[in-house]
Amino acid sequence: GPGPGRLPAAGEEGPVEGGPPDHSYSLSSGTTSEELLRKLNEQRDIIALLEVKMKEMKGSIRRLRLAEAQLREEIREKDRLLHAASAGTRKRHGL
Repeated sequence: GPGPGRLPAAGEEGPVEGGPPDHSYSLSSGTTSEELLRKLNEQRDIIALLEVKMKEMKGSIRRLRLAEAQLREEIREKDRLLHAASAGTRKRHGL
């Protein structure tokens, strides 16, 4: 069997019936199938919510990237206009 401080490998037995669980999240040996099913459904609900949030965040990222591209284009256009205006001013003043 597994030595002290070592987790059982695949195919090896886990803790003895009624013994301490391997992990803090292990279920006690008395867990009923109804409890297991409830826990499984809770986990599925959490995963479904996380998937929805992930899709929302991907949409937000896409919108932010579009907004960033538009802002960068506006900045380039304003820089171009400022450059053209300052070049025109220098010419008029003979600089």
